[in-house]
Amino acid sequence: QVQLVESGGGLVQAGGSLRLSCAASGNIFSINAMGWYRQAPGKQRELVATITSGGSTNFADSVKDRFTISRDKVKNTVYLQMNSLKPEDTAVYYCNAEIRRSSFLPVGDYWGQGTQVTVSS
Repeated sequence: QVQLVESGGGLVQAGGSLRLSCAASGNIFSINAMGWYRQAPGKQRELVATITSGGSTNFADSVKDRFTISRDKVKNTVYLQMNSLKPEDTAVYYCNAEIRRSSFLPVGDYWGQGTQVTVSS
């Protein structure tokens, strides 16, 4: 079994900052890309940021220059530092990871349970 556990969400005023964490645990042989997605009420889930095992990053245009993504490969943890938050950043944020549970299994796509981020104006 593999679990992704997110933390760090909450309520913040516009212009403030939050840091999300997501730790992967369980039967993990290797992790490829990790990332964050978000879903606002009435909208589809969208990509926020991803980071490959080599450290290459990708961001949605709406968060570039405000959010940064990093990972600790020893702790199997990915972080999302969110600065200059806007009310439109309000959403449930989901962690995602591409995990291989053994050398004999294909890479699987795993999701966390989500953490609420609310930005007040």
